[in-house]
Amino acid sequence: MLRILQWAALGLVLRGAPLARPRGGSAPLIGITLLGAHTTWAATDPMSQGAIVLASRARGESRELCGDLDADVDVDLEELEAAERWLLPYHEVEADPDEYLGWGFSSRYPLRSSDYGNHTSELLLLTVASHPSDGYRRFERSAQIFNVPMKVLGMGKEWNGGDMSRPGGGYKINLLKEELEQYKNDSNKIILFTDAFDVVILANADKISKQFRSLDGRIVFSAEGFCWPDESLASNYPTVARGKRFLNSGGFIGYAPELYQLVTSKDVQDTDDDQLFYTHMYLDAEIRKQLNIKLDHRSTIFQNLNGALADVELQLEAGNSYIKNTAYSTIPLIVHGNGPSKTVLNSLGNYIAKSWSLQDGCLLCDDNKLDLSQKKESQLPSVLIAVFIEQPTPFLEEFFEKIAKLDYPKSRLFLFIHNAVEYHSSVVQEFKEKYSKLYRSVKSIDFGDKMTNAEARELAMSYCVQKECSAYLNVDAEAHLDNSNALRLLLETNRGVVAPMLTRPYKAWSNFWGALSTDGFYARSTDYMEIVNLERRGLWNVPYISGCYLVNATILADKKSQPSYSFGTLDPDMAFCHSLREKGSFMFVSNLHDFGHLVNTENYDLTHTHPDFYTLVENRWDWEQRYIHQDYANALDPQSTPLQPCPDVYWFPVVTPRFCQELIDIMENFGRWSDGSNKDERLAGGYENVPTRDIHMNQVGFDPQWLEFLKSYVKPLVERVFTGYNNDTPRSIMNFVVRYRPDEQPSLRPHHDSSTYTINLALNRPEVDYQGGGCNFIRYNCKVTKTRVGWLLMHPGRLTHLHEGLPVTNGTRYIMISFVDP
Repeated sequence: MLRILQWAALGLVLRGAPLARPRGGSAPLIGITLLGAHTTWAATDPMSQGAIVLASRARGESRELCGDLDADVDVDLEELEAAERWLLPYHEVEADPDEYLGWGFSSRYPLRSSDYGNHTSELLLLTVASHPSDGYRRFERSAQIFNVPMKVLGMGKEWNGGDMSRPGGGYKINLLKEELEQYKNDSNKIILFTDAFDVVILANADKISKQFRSLDGRIVFSAEGFCWPDESLASNYPTVARGKRFLNSGGFIGYAPELYQLVTSKDVQDTDDDQLFYTHMYLDAEIRKQLNIKLDHRSTIFQNLNGALADVELQLEAGNSYIKNTAYSTIPLIVHGNGPSKTVLNSLGNYIAKSWSLQDGCLLCDDNKLDLSQKKESQLPSVLIAVFIEQPTPFLEEFFEKIAKLDYPKSRLFLFIHNAVEYHSSVVQEFKEKYSKLYRSVKSIDFGDKMTNAEARELAMSYCVQKECSAYLNVDAEAHLDNSNALRLLLETNRGVVAPMLTRPYKAWSNFWGALSTDGFYARSTDYMEIVNLERRGLWNVPYISGCYLVNATILADKKSQPSYSFGTLDPDMAFCHSLREKGSFMFVSNLHDFGHLVNTENYDLTHTHPDFYTLVENRWDWEQRYIHQDYANALDPQSTPLQPCPDVYWFPVVTPRFCQELIDIMENFGRWSDGSNKDERLAGGYENVPTRDIHMNQVGFDPQWLEFLKSYVKPLVERVFTGYNNDTPRSIMNFVVRYRPDEQPSLRPHHDSSTYTINLALNRPEVDYQGGGCNFIRYNCKVTKTRVGWLLMHPGRLTHLHEGLPVTNGTRYIMISFVDP
């Protein structure tokens, strides 16, 4: 086995050239120059045994490390760290010399050799690609999976085929013409030519060759339902009884001599349109007959997706996934996402070509995966974490604590914060005061700078490039990374753009879209619910991500691939994803791990005192983490024994001290305490028989949330201790906070409550915040005085539990009362 040290490096162009053989070795060396980074690499010829050479850049100076493969090779990592803008840490891969295809150096995916496989075999796959885009890598992987011999034309060369936004591509014909020269007399050679960026191979060479021969043509082009690029030629096409009528040049197959005759029959300019050229050749009846050119009308080999989505069905089987053309009952061997169907191809590409199966799940998730677990701190990629607070957002304190608790050395982290909300300034400032000295650097843009959302995000990307970071982590304030390993896990996927799947708890709302509508907005993909519900786990190529995502710095540094947050009237997140799609960069969402969740910013009202307190319905999970007592779950345990300080008076831990203090704050800030008299205009009859100084929940806008609280957290306790009592929706029209003070109302006379049962929640501390107080159950001569903050007393209301409020002698006592099911 040949051990290769692969370094993920930032580079725009890779160029190979032979170097001298190492002293005492027999293997020729391949030098790779990383243009733009001034880095020279060398590695052994992949098909031979010998030495390994690593020439590394250290601020303009390069050196070579040569030696026999059996010898140790020491690399000065500290020296290389100086070039970390261009390098991600190495990872080791085992490669069999007989199978090894040649590694380039890319921080996104390994760059394979553009020429591999047995070219002496019957079939040879040719394609044209100028650079190794995500689409190309997918195409290349599919060819490798099915062991289809392939050669790439034009790799690393300037694309001369015109603007890709309009008809063009004659350059492909001219490259093909040059390549076919060597095969023009080989009557047995079958040439398969396809596009690269939007094509996936689905079968091996034997199946493709066999199906080609069954069509009884010397050249077979794929077919589609549109006459493009010249619709006026549609009437010139031969009619077909069944199948697609028109030629598509994205895929064709033929014997080499006939193909050579075809492409040399007429001079073509690089900027001419290739499909129009082949169309004219096909429509010439004499040429069509002479070269025996046919179209694959029923997708027996080629499936063009544009205009045929209704014909295509994904088939999932235990060990394999493939597509079926249901219109013609065929199993296509090559699929082409032509025209606007590329996002559909991306979705299918998550499964086909042995990418995902029912039996084994994700089959490509470990492709090119990094392992950071054994790396020293100085070897880890440097990352810019960009935090964006663009709207009022609940539970921001917890959000920042989770950022701080990410299991990643802060010496390798840059921090960028944009806060557009004045209300959140204090939380941001507290976080910076507590943690900023631990990070490599912190840049903060506050609401007073009046920077727009898009401008702030563009600045953050530039800041990442300026700081020479290796990766950029965008985290919006609604995206909570509950998993402290989230950053490491995302880095280890080694994808150009990857988002952790985040959902609103108990909802299907997530931070990705599985499909797009015709106008470029949300559409639900067929597998969306399976992905969101974790019935299928993997790395999913999707058209839209938001909230949180990791971007490899190579994408940001190259203007050709750099995304933008501004496009027309689109929101920044939509513009960002649109630009990535247009530039051919895949966006992946990972649900391989549980990364975290989204908070809901809807109905978040800053006019409330403690607005987070009001978000029980919208953000139940976060609300519970902050406000529900840590021992509440134990109170529901059938094996536990409820505390019973008095007969049929039960005592349960329900809420946190913070809940209690914030409820007090809300009431005191509102300030309109009743006067404690029998006259009470808040009640339907205007009269209160046993009055207290209090504020009702509906006065502070919390009554709907409190009724939900009773249903979700009190009802289960009631059903546990009062066997047989069940009311699916507890009713309570009297929910209020009582204030006892020696100089106002220190106590309450004996009374029965107008309720089936009553809850009495202690909001502050006896002997600390006040002296005296408590509740005396007169019939049982039983007093509860040492109440506990956040614990509620639950007792029957009518008939059996006559009780009184004991005098408060000093300070202020607060309790929350509900008369349930009056």
